[in-house]
Amino acid sequence: MENAAAAVHRPVPRLLAVAKTQPATAVAALLDDWRRLDPDARPALGENYVQEAAEKRRALPGDDIEWHLIGHLQSNKAREAAELFDWVQTVDRAKLVAALARHRPAERAPLDVLIQVNIDNEASKHGCAPADIDALSDAVAAESRLRLRGLMAIPAPTSDPERQRASFRRMNAHFLALQARHPGVDTLSMGMSGDYPQAIAEGATMVRIGSALFGARAARP
Repeated sequence: MENAAAAVHRPVPRLLAVAKTQPATAVAALLDDWRRLDPDARPALGENYVQEAAEKRRALPGDDIEWHLIGHLQSNKAREAAELFDWVQTVDRAKLVAALARHRPAERAPLDVLIQVNIDNEASKHGCAPADIDALSDAVAAESRLRLRGLMAIPAPTSDPERQRASFRRMNAHFLALQARHPGVDTLSMGMSGDYPQAIAEGATMVRIGSALFGARAARP
């Protein structure tokens, strides 16, 4: 990540370790290494499933861990997600905004929120259309129990680095427009193990890395 950022004269993004389907023992080992390498860092873990994250939180004590939901969230899981996570990166509809705000515990800090954008208009992907970013961002910003942090995307898979960069470039344009609308926005979450150099080159401030850290993904229990 440092080399990729230096090559394009960009700041080094934050690392989100994607721990979905990984056993707690593997995640604990990674956390030990992370804390040893950077004692001042707050490790950030990404999970796709609410129940799996709840089980892993019980197995991985430590107030320094930042928990991110990066999988699609059904509205009927909003209460659990609002209570469990520090960030939800997959907000893509107004109904979910209202549900998360309603269920965020008053004693907790506001829930950090990213709007997921379906940047390549894939029928199989969740995320709002780019045209809906402004309305959704305004809805999040209006909720005192939520904090708008930025955008997240998973571009269409391709082996062509230039096509990858084009999708990331469009996301960065939407991110800059959102910053102009909401100056507190600071996070553009894009890029994974296979394409993070391209994402960093186009402005990612957070990359979501799983297999490059843990190896091949384990089967979900």
